Amino acid sequence: MNKVVKNASEALRGIESNMTLMLGGFGLCGIPENCISEMVKLEITGLTCISNNAGVDDFGLGLLLQKRQIKKMISSYVGENDEFERQMLSGELEVDLIPQGSLAERCRAGGAGVPAFFTPAGYGTEVAEGKEVREYNGKPHILETALTADFAMVKAWKGDTNGNLIFKGTARNFNPAMAMAGKITVAEVEHLVQPGELDPNFVHTPGIFVQRIFEGINYEKRIEQRTVLPKK
Repeated sequence: MNKVVKNASEALRGIESNMTLMLGGFGLCGIPENCISEMVKLEITGLTCISNNAGVDDFGLGLLLQKRQIKKMISSYVGENDEFERQMLSGELEVDLIPQGSLAERCRAGGAGVPAFFTPAGYGTEVAEGKEVREYNGKPHILETALTADFAMVKAWKGDTNGNLIFKGTARNFNPAMAMAGKITVAEVEHLVQPGELDPNFVHTPGIFVQRIFEGINYEKRIEQRTVLPKK
């Protein structure tokens, strides 16, 4: 099976309005920049996006929010995007805020074929409203269901033509879990190599989970909050 495609345009063939998408990354680190830019060009709408955060106003998922392409966000942190806040407060955007660990586990469970699990995170808050509660070891737990997506888009440091992926540093966050949970998983990588060039002991995502892979271009790798020491 040839998994290699030329670019994001080829990688996203078949994507349509009203689909559910997973997008890896933590803040602006490890986000699939090429795929997001391509979705802006496609002008698809009504999207449900599962992502740890919603980018910033002029980068990442913020670009899709600006064009009203996202109908619903399933996220854990959204504090860096003014347009997100405006759309949420005005009722234009549906939002499902989830504790960060629960979001990660719901994605992992989706990829592992586990339909649901109990967790103490969120009990006693709005997160628990309408959910089943059981007690384990003397502590109440709420039932959380797994998450899957029509397309999962992830960004890796290196990948081979068989789809095996290695993530670098903080980019090894939601990317591996989401790569497992998409019906079609698209991986964009900084370096695309031939089979056998990756040390199998360092592969984070086996190629069996990846259907399409391409070498990305023009990565900006922005930093949300740049903090430096004052000059002495």
